[in-house]
Amino acid sequence: MKTTVIKLLKKVIEQLQAALLPLCSKSAILSGLYFTFFSRDFFYEHQAILKARLAYKRQQGMHGKSSALLRRNIHRLEKGLIMQPRRSIYALDYISETIAAYRVALSNSEVDQSELQWASDVITEYFSVVDKNNPVINESFLAFNQLSTLCSTSKKPYSYHQKAPHKVEYEDFLALTKFRTSVRWFQSKSVEIEKIKKAIDAALQAPSACNRQPFQFYSISSQPLLKKLANLPGGTAGFADNIPHLIAVVGDLSYYPLSRDRHVIYIDSSLASMQFMLALETLGLSSCPINWPELINQDKTVASLLNLPQYKRVVMFIAVGYPSNSGMIPYSDKKQAKDILKHV
Repeated sequence: MKTTVIKLLKKVIEQLQAALLPLCSKSAILSGLYFTFFSRDFFYEHQAILKARLAYKRQQGMHGKSSALLRRNIHRLEKGLIMQPRRSIYALDYISETIAAYRVALSNSEVDQSELQWASDVITEYFSVVDKNNPVINESFLAFNQLSTLCSTSKKPYSYHQKAPHKVEYEDFLALTKFRTSVRWFQSKSVEIEKIKKAIDAALQAPSACNRQPFQFYSISSQPLLKKLANLPGGTAGFADNIPHLIAVVGDLSYYPLSRDRHVIYIDSSLASMQFMLALETLGLSSCPINWPELINQDKTVASLLNLPQYKRVVMFIAVGYPSNSGMIPYSDKKQAKDILKHV
């Protein structure tokens, strides 16, 4: 009797949802009410974003060895330095904030020295080309001069012709992209962490909004954690026990002070992940990206297993290993360029 009543209630709710869809989809406010009453899909994400904003404020933009605020503003200064024509006055609304972030980073003994060097070089270059008669710029210039600066190096904008040339032909690159397929059957052989690090070095060359790189790659190879994590995503059914090494790509929402940037962790993490997987192929390893949908129970479980605060979100898992020669792979026919290229 109880089961029948529950099924009936679910059916009534589903019918009500279907009836309200046309109306609620016409208004942002009504859409919000629809999800408030009929779905918890966004509850966990909303809470995560608020906790991320609190963490950002508490950390003053710092994330361990890196400062998201400093990286963002140094990138903004660089964009001004490469403008054509270059303006003699710019960054008035954030140069003071940049110097303050640099001061905070300098006072942190754990901050990556390479990042500090980049910041020092770019700020120095900025003050060498802007009009220091401007009161805002002059005030920041005097504040910067009171700080300990590093000896100038070459970590500042440069001309395109100064780039070191590569030797990869298009045909070779296309062949690599075709060779990389999602492999689900691996040899029972451990994966060297040094190869993972090399692939991550390549991943870190991927573009990132304001160069913040708001992600981490969690490397898992020990049991029983590996087995627990491998069995969490629905996409690993049937081959979870054959995964020798797992990477959890984790985006950090606390890199941003505003909720408008909440999607950037997914964009930046995905760009890096693709380069990571291509790099693995050059090292004799194969991989399989594993979808991680927005499901509250799974989110809470993975956060507990990896000891993640709520604002650190798993973007995807990547299975890594040496491919089994006898293992089969899907053909996965791809679309053609003419099918997705739209001329507007």
